Amino acid sequence: MGGGGRGWGLSSVGRVTGSIGDAFWWAGSGTSVKPSGVELSEDSRGRDRDTAVEQSQSEVEEQVDTGKKSKQRPFWKELPILLAVALLLALLIKTFLVQAFFIPSGSMQNTLGIGDRILVNKVVYHVHGVRRGDIVVFKGEESWAKEAGTPTHRNPVSQVLHNVIGVFGFSPSGTDYIKRVIGLPGDHVQCAGHGAPVTVNGKPLQEKSYLYPGNDPCDEPFSTTVPAGRLWVMGDHRNESADSRFHTEDPGGGAIKETSVIGKAFVTVWPIGSWRTL
Repeated sequence: MGGGGRGWGLSSVGRVTGSIGDAFWWAGSGTSVKPSGVELSEDSRGRDRDTAVEQSQSEVEEQVDTGKKSKQRPFWKELPILLAVALLLALLIKTFLVQAFFIPSGSMQNTLGIGDRILVNKVVYHVHGVRRGDIVVFKGEESWAKEAGTPTHRNPVSQVLHNVIGVFGFSPSGTDYIKRVIGLPGDHVQCAGHGAPVTVNGKPLQEKSYLYPGNDPCDEPFSTTVPAGRLWVMGDHRNESADSRFHTEDPGGGAIKETSVIGKAFVTVWPIGSWRTL
C-alpha cells in the first residue's frame, strides 16, 4: 500500500516534472512553445468568452437593425400625410398671408390680361392704409348689388373643391373684383367726359402709363365725393370695366367699402413669361 502510495506520487510528480522537462527541452532546442496545462485552459476560456461577447454584440446589432427596418414606412404610405400637410399650409397661407387669383376678364388690360394669375398681399393694409393707384382685390357683394348669373350658394362638396383649387388661383370668383383705386375717403373725383382727364380734388390724374390704348379716361361725365370708409375704383380698360361709375345707384354711390378689400395685387405669376410686379 505504501509502495502504491509512492507509485502514485511518483507518477503524479513524473507527469508534472515531465511537463516541465519537456518545456525546458523545447526551450533549449530553440523551438517556440506555449506552456501547457492550466495556462492553455485559461487561454481557451478567454477565447470562448471573446466569442460569446462577439456573438452577443452581433445579436444586439441584428435586433437594432430589425427594429429600424420595422419602423421605416413605405413612401406611398407617407405621401397622403405629406400632401395633407402641404394643403393645410397652403390654406393657412391663403387665409392670412398671400392668395392667388385668376383674371377672367379684360377690365384691367393691358396691366392684366385675361387668364393671368396674380398674388395678393393680405397683410400690407394692416401696416398702412390703401393708397391711390393701388390695384386691389375686393368683395363686390359687400358694396355692389349682385349681378345676374352670380352664384349665391354651393353645396358642401363643391364649396370644399372651390376652396381647394382657389388656393392656386384656378377658380375665378363671381363676386371678387380687381380694380385700381382712384379716390380715397373724402376725395372729390370728377370727369367731364369726352376725353377729359379724371381729376381728384381738382388735380388731373396722369393715367397714360396704365390706361388701355385708345380709351378715354371716361366716356360719360361724373362727379362724386367719396364717403367715409369707402374707395372709388376704376378699371384700366375703361371701355370694358363695370366699375364705380356703373354702380352709382348702389349703397355708397358706387364707392366700395374699405373693409371689403381683400388685399393688394403685387405680382403676376402666370403666364411664366409674364412675371412682373404691379
